Amino acid sequence: MFKRIIPAIVLFMALSSFDVTGSLTGTWQYSGGIYNGKAEPAPKDYTLQRQYNEAHYTALFLEKGEEPFPYEKGDYVLKQDTCFETQTFSAQPSKVLNIAIKYRYRIHNDTLTFSGVLPNGTSVQEDWKRVK
Repeated sequence: MFKRIIPAIVLFMALSSFDVTGSLTGTWQYSGGIYNGKAEPAPKDYTLQRQYNEAHYTALFLEKGEEPFPYEKGDYVLKQDTCFETQTFSAQPSKVLNIAIKYRYRIHNDTLTFSGVLPNGTSVQEDWKRVK
């Protein structure tokens, strides 16, 4: 019996180490990324945040002393390790409005990482830290 319990415990521990919440719910702050192999730090003069609920997101531009500015909104669906985001609003002209973008995502501790290739061919990896 003891020999059967050990594999079950190991399997439980392995599965418990993955975030399988099925949602990105919360507020995340951009902390840097890699674009076509070039590292880009988070901006110092302003902050970018994303607020996710069960199926939608709002991207905010934050400057000290100013009201938050929503620059993008959209929908998202998670399937295993893949996130499909569809931008439904953009404050600037956008070539990806209403087009689903496929990213691989990973949540490790307080960091959400998106990686993928944009429709224009840009390879991206972005890190977002949970703030709420």
